[in-house]
Amino acid sequence: MDKLKSTTVVAIRHEGKVAIGADGQATLGNTIAKSSVNKIRKLQEGKIVTGFAGSTADAFTLLEKFEEKLGKYSNNMKRAAVELAKEWRTDRMLSKLEAMMIIADATDVLIISGTGDVIEPDLGIATIGSGSMYAQSAARALKKYAPQLSAEDMVRESLSIAADICIYTNHNLIIESVAE
Repeated sequence: MDKLKSTTVVAIRHEGKVAIGADGQATLGNTIAKSSVNKIRKLQEGKIVTGFAGSTADAFTLLEKFEEKLGKYSNNMKRAAVELAKEWRTDRMLSKLEAMMIIADATDVLIISGTGDVIEPDLGIATIGSGSMYAQSAARALKKYAPQLSAEDMVRESLSIAADICIYTNHNLIIESVAE
């Protein structure tokens, strides 16, 4: 999935709140195509927040499918995520989509991939995209050594560190949160 060299998305659950953020850079190959793309979407009147990395058109297709699954399964986020992952992996057309998603509500953070994975990450930290390992390292350190920070501040700092290192990540950040 080379097209995932396009962004960094971070979600952190901390002290009863979940924050999710992404940078705004969109790249085509090794060229910056746009620096202010919004890769974060609120669903269910702000009760669920999603972030995506990869092909934008593919991500929007998956987002629509996820919303359909939410409706079908009475807004049960985990069930909708599992059903989306199953369909994404087995459907001939959907299986060609190149994107990843993080979805979060007030209590859960999940990563969904096209290989059928629905992962509830350790420590309430989820990262995807080209700068994900930088952001994950920063987020883990912040949760351990700066627990006085809010979830939003941790996401902001993690993305900022990733943007300082990863050429596919910029400092134009969008951060949303959901509280219990």
